[in-house]
Amino acid sequence: MKNLLPDFGLHSTNTLLESGFTDATLLIKSGLIIDIKLGKIHSTEFIIEDVGDLVVMPGLIDSHVHVNEPGRTEWEGFETITKAAIAGGITTLVDMPLNASPVTTSAKALREKIKSTTGKLYCNCGFWGGFVPDNINKLEELIEAGVLGIKAFLTHSGIDDFPNVTMEDLKKGMQIIAKHNIPLLAHAELDLIHEGIKSFEKNPSNYLAYLASRPKIWEDNAVNLMIQLCEEYNCRTHIVHLSSANSIENIKIAKSKGLPLTVETCPQYLYFSAENIPNNNTLFKCAPPIREKENNEKLWKALKENTIDFIVTDHSPATPELKKIQSGNLKEAWGGIASIQFSLPIVWTKAKEKGFSINEISNLMSAAVAYFIGYSNKKGKIKNGYDADFVVWDPNEKFIVKSTEIQYKHKISPYVGEELYGVVKQTYVGGKKVYENGKFVSSPQGKVLLRELYK
Repeated sequence: MKNLLPDFGLHSTNTLLESGFTDATLLIKSGLIIDIKLGKIHSTEFIIEDVGDLVVMPGLIDSHVHVNEPGRTEWEGFETITKAAIAGGITTLVDMPLNASPVTTSAKALREKIKSTTGKLYCNCGFWGGFVPDNINKLEELIEAGVLGIKAFLTHSGIDDFPNVTMEDLKKGMQIIAKHNIPLLAHAELDLIHEGIKSFEKNPSNYLAYLASRPKIWEDNAVNLMIQLCEEYNCRTHIVHLSSANSIENIKIAKSKGLPLTVETCPQYLYFSAENIPNNNTLFKCAPPIREKENNEKLWKALKENTIDFIVTDHSPATPELKKIQSGNLKEAWGGIASIQFSLPIVWTKAKEKGFSINEISNLMSAAVAYFIGYSNKKGKIKNGYDADFVVWDPNEKFIVKSTEIQYKHKISPYVGEELYGVVKQTYVGGKKVYENGKFVSSPQGKVLLRELYK
C-alpha cells in the first residue's frame, strides 16, 4: 500500500481553492495533487509541511518573457531567467521567439532552442513561434513542432532578423493559424510619421518627448486592424502589452460580438505613471510606453471588468551598455523592462489599493494565463489531478527591491528602491520545493511544455 501514499502534504489555513480561501492540506504524489483534505491532517507515514497562515496559491504563469538563449545569452539565459521566475513565484513561463539567435521562426530553430534549455529550467517553459514575412511556408511545420502560438510584430521589432509583417502577410498567415486553433500574438503598434518624432530627436533624454513619439493612436490603429482581421478570419487573436486605454472600448465591443480576442497588459503600465518618470533614466523605456496616470487607471478598470484578460511581464532584458544607462539617451537605449522576479508584489501592491482580492490576482496572473496557453486542464488551479505548482507567500509583508537580490542576469530594474507588499516564501514545481526564504533548495525541476502534450 505504500506506493499509494502521498509523497508529502502541504498545509495552510489560507489555501486558495476554486471556492476561495480554505484551511486545507494538499496531498502530492508524482508531481500531482492527488487529494485535498479540509483542515490540517496528521500522518506518521509521510511528511506534512505546515506553512501556517501563509497564502498557498497556484504558481503564477508568465506568457510574455524574452529569454534570448541561444545566441544572446549575454542579455539573459534560461538558467538565470527561470531562477528569477521561481524567486517571484512564477512556475511556468513562455519564451518569445525573437532576441535569441536564431529567432524561433522554423521548427529547426525551435529544436535548437529546446536543446539549449537542458539542465537549466528551474520553472516550466513553453515557446511561442515567430511569424515574419519570409516564413509563411514554414508556419505549418513550426506549429506542428509544438509552439503554443505564433507572435508577430506590426512595427519594427528592434531586431533586424525578426522583421514586422504586412497586412498581406497577416491575411495569409491568419488562415494557417486559425486552422490550428492557436493564438496569433500581435505587437500592436502601427507607426506614423508625426511631429512628436522630430521633437524626440531633439530631446532624446526627455521621457515625455519619448512618450509623445509613440502616441496612443499607434496602438489604437493597430488594435482596430487586428480586431478586423480577427473577425474576418475567425483566428484567435491576442493583443500583447496593451498600454493605450483608448483601445478598451473597441476591445469591449469586439468581445461582446464573441470574437476570439484576448488582451494582456503588464505591471509597468499599472504601477508607474509618465508624470513621475524622471528624464535621463532609460530603465523606464519600453514599447509601447508607460503612459499617464489617468490612462493607467482605465487599464485597472478594464482588468476589473475582464475586458483585459490577464497580466504578464514582457520581461525584456538587455545589458547595461545596451540600455545606455550612463548617457540617459532614450532614443538610443534598448527598450524593455526587467521585472519578472517582482511581478506579483508589483501588481499586488497597487491592486490591493484598488480593491482587488488575492483570488482575482491569482486569476489574472495564473488561471487566465493557463487557459490562454492551452494548459487549463493542468495548471492555474489547486485542484485534484492538477500539477503541484505552488507559490507560498505573505501578502502583508513589505520589502524594498534591492539590486543585490535580483536573480536575473543584469541587476537593473526601474523597481529598485520601490517598497512593495508581498514576499514569496516558497515555490514548488511539479511537487518539488525549489525555492525557500531566498535560497534555491533543489536542482532545476522545470519541464519543456509543448502544445502536442495536451492536444
